[in-house]
Amino acid sequence: MTAVAFFESFVQQTVAVDAGPIRLRIGGAGPPLLLLHGNPQTHAMWHAVAPALARRYTVICPDLRGYGGSHKPPASADHAAYAKREMARDFAQLMTQLGHDRFAVVSHDRGARVAHRLALDFPERIEKLAVLDIVPTLEHFERTDMSFALGYYHWFWFAQRHPFPENLISAAPETWFFAHTAREPKGDDFFHPDALADYLAAVRNPEMIRGMCEDYRAAATIDLEHDRASRAAGDKIGCPLLVLWGAQGKIGGWYDALAIWRGYCSAEVIGGPVAGGHYLAEESPGEVLGWLESFLADAG
Repeated sequence: MTAVAFFESFVQQTVAVDAGPIRLRIGGAGPPLLLLHGNPQTHAMWHAVAPALARRYTVICPDLRGYGGSHKPPASADHAAYAKREMARDFAQLMTQLGHDRFAVVSHDRGARVAHRLALDFPERIEKLAVLDIVPTLEHFERTDMSFALGYYHWFWFAQRHPFPENLISAAPETWFFAHTAREPKGDDFFHPDALADYLAAVRNPEMIRGMCEDYRAAATIDLEHDRASRAAGDKIGCPLLVLWGAQGKIGGWYDALAIWRGYCSAEVIGGPVAGGHYLAEESPGEVLGWLESFLADAG
């Protein structure tokens, strides 16, 4: 495909929060909008939608802790540094430093798990939330069957004890990346060449591989503790919620995503399938933008 401009008019910078530096791109003007990426990617995954959103919003696209150019805490026995509660705190602090008390969030995959916790722990700050191609972590684990275990086998592999999965991935990071994303090692699909270069630079970094695995270890341990405590307390997302999933992906085939999310949200929940598989914002940016522009229209 013909490459389009990559984050045109955006500025890349690094902002320090209490836990460490966060790499981000920022562009546009208007109400603040935080975009959180998925695995095994970086903020570059928003390249096809962020510039259009920046016509109306101040768009902030950071790397999650452990990923891309953001800080990468060491592995630990309790994986607490990679709890979604800690990752969410990074972005609450980041948005404060950027001067934004309240903001909307659009999130994909691992970033959507962070965003879910952000909405629970900082409800007064989140105006609207969009989650792309996930159901809550707790639902995945409590509904686990053979289809999930085979289709999401990496959840269980990455969660094995440090440094076993890290050593295997780091031995052939690019081979792993292209197999994991089901992409070919060439620049003519929906991964923009500059985005692909950023993803590959990240996966060549053993610290990023460690951070990614710690993210999944936390999901299988401390995050479940936090999520069960929130459920027991009756805590729910209190802002309007948009739920999108890939029409050819796994989420829609396995789950009634809207029904599940309505159990986790006390406000309105809308959404539906988007053409393509897991990488919605890169596979079908126009369709994703249509949903987001409508949903966010009265934000701020």
